[in-house]
Amino acid sequence: MKNSYLRITAWLSILPALLLPAAAFAQLSAAQTELADVGDGIGADADTDLPTLVGELIKVLLSVLGIIFVVLVVYAGFLYLTSQGEAERVKKAKALLTQAVIGLVIIISAYAISSFVIDALVQATS
Repeated sequence: MKNSYLRITAWLSILPALLLPAAAFAQLSAAQTELADVGDGIGADADTDLPTLVGELIKVLLSVLGIIFVVLVVYAGFLYLTSQGEAERVKKAKALLTQAVIGLVIIISAYAISSFVIDALVQATS
């Protein structure tokens, strides 16, 4: 029970950091009431085409994944430093760090592929 409580508390404490990009985009003034004004406020005017909008969405999602990577690396470092020489905890920390680095490689690869595809779509449609 205590372990479940700690996991839920950890995820709830990370949640505000994961929602920071959404909060940054949501800072619109109260005077902007029309849909066009709201679109201009978030940087998506009527001239923005779909591939560019999808590309921006992918960049935001990959940024959130980068934040998760940093949290995992810090957690793995914390586990490693507090292991006090216990072989099992050191093994767990090293495995978590290895998995986080593999995840970072996947994130960077996904960003490179999506950036290439979005740029190709933008050039093809314009």
